[in-house]
Amino acid sequence: MRSDGSRKSTFVPRQLHRARKPMRHRSTRTESAPPPAGGAVILYGWHTVKAALENPARHIRRLLATENAARRLAADGMRLAREPELVRPETIAQRLSPDAVHNGLLAEADPLPAPALEEIDPVGIVLVLDQITDPHNVGAILRTAAGFAAAAVVTTARHSPEATGVLAKSASGALEYVPMVTVQNLARALEELRERGCLLVGLDSTGDGDLGNAALRSPLALVLGAEGKGLRQLTRATCDHVARLDLPGRIRSLNVSNAAALALYIASKRIAAS
Repeated sequence: MRSDGSRKSTFVPRQLHRARKPMRHRSTRTESAPPPAGGAVILYGWHTVKAALENPARHIRRLLATENAARRLAADGMRLAREPELVRPETIAQRLSPDAVHNGLLAEADPLPAPALEEIDPVGIVLVLDQITDPHNVGAILRTAAGFAAAAVVTTARHSPEATGVLAKSASGALEYVPMVTVQNLARALEELRERGCLLVGLDSTGDGDLGNAALRSPLALVLGAEGKGLRQLTRATCDHVARLDLPGRIRSLNVSNAAALALYIASKRIAAS
């Protein structure tokens, strides 16, 4: 039962139960898709949309699906609050950038409720992003954060991408699993995390020592800066320690999302062994 008392139904595409009819008679098919209503986020791609459909906290306003994608949802036993609107692949593609891979699914949804920093239980590891603006990178970081069961990802209100479109696709469903906290003042947020027991460790190529040799403990906040600029001066000064990732090869630095993955792996191992 849904919270409003109505029942959810397992969707089975109508055309699977009857002979194929000319397209003009299929009332479930939508030939055009107007822009989303104000405030809606766009989610596309199989993993992204499926995770959103499975999340009871995510309100889906509209679901567009190709026939193949709808069959796949039915085969997976997905319980949907409403029947998808069947469309051609190009109807979804025209809503997105030319290189977007939508896998036949697009959802218009309400943004997830944004928790306040004090609502987050800083158990384990929290990732803090210092003005990382590339949605591909932030999405990939969220995906890795979900893989390592990070408690939250903290971002700044300014100079951070919105949790929609490319970011959501790059996160591959992680938006539904990892709380995203948006703060106005990052230095103040770091101080609050410290007051709640977090060890603040910044990552920077000019750090004092290798992260693998650092004394790490839980709860831990790993702070990452934007590529090129790195950590801002105040952010760096607020951290308890600033570490680097020593690499043995000719290339000595990593894309920030790759650095986040390596740092989470190292920190998780060190904390588990302590």
